[in-house]
Amino acid sequence: MELCLENLTKRYGNFTALREVNLRFTPGIYGLLGPNGAGKSTMMKLITDTLLPDEGRILYCGEDIRRLKETYRETLGYMPQQQGMYESFTAGRFLTYMAALKGIEKKEIKGEVERVLKLVNLEQSAGKKLGGFSGGMKQRVLIAQAILGNPKILILDEPTAGLDPKERIRIRNLISKIAMEKIVLIATHVVSDIEFIAKEIVMLKKGEILGMESPGQWLKRLNGKVYEVVVEESGLETFQKHHLVSNIRKDEQENIRVRIIANEEPEGKWELAGANLEDLYLTIFEEEGSRYV
Repeated sequence: MELCLENLTKRYGNFTALREVNLRFTPGIYGLLGPNGAGKSTMMKLITDTLLPDEGRILYCGEDIRRLKETYRETLGYMPQQQGMYESFTAGRFLTYMAALKGIEKKEIKGEVERVLKLVNLEQSAGKKLGGFSGGMKQRVLIAQAILGNPKILILDEPTAGLDPKERIRIRNLISKIAMEKIVLIATHVVSDIEFIAKEIVMLKKGEILGMESPGQWLKRLNGKVYEVVVEESGLETFQKHHLVSNIRKDEQENIRVRIIANEEPEGKWELAGANLEDLYLTIFEEEGSRYV
């Protein structure tokens, strides 16, 4: 099973949202990273066939999705960003409604709703109204509707937006659990959500693909470039103006330690630090950040 984007281009008037995108996805989890306006939403709309490309095509198992039509759409599961839900509906009723919209046979709906509720650990809340659910519970309901019918391709848009750390971890583990034998695309700004579960990460900037590599391959670009520097409080503001800073903290001795990305050794007392995906995101999407990678 594979999903291929070939020379995909989409314009809105004179603005090019995506330019000549070529990507190949096989079963596994992929992260789509990029700031607002990078082209993530446009790419997802093209993949879900809710938007037509101006150039290029999308192939599913070697067939153009425009030719496959409904057969292709039946392979899709889509989770939008958290939005207004039917607050007066119970979780069970909402999922039953969504199953009907997806065309699942009436005799199979009850069992399918029970299956997905169990997967997202909400079977005990099936009879409760969505209006009383926490943000994390609502996100799990949205994931549940996305996996109704056992789709082969899952597209998740900001699945942990607005959640506390505990709920983010729960959602992340849930995605890993349901991702077996599926192509899962996750668009997110929370880079820690995909750092440890993504097979590969796609970086998008201004409608163009900067690359698609494993997290480890991406992080190799910052080998020997991430430092923790001890800085006097009086000089902190000036130090920040001259360095790309990813974090500031106080250690047990009340020393101010500033994490920076730099091509050259900084002045003063410093030590090398292991790079993480947030460091990489900062270097790529900070203005003129490409000079660091």
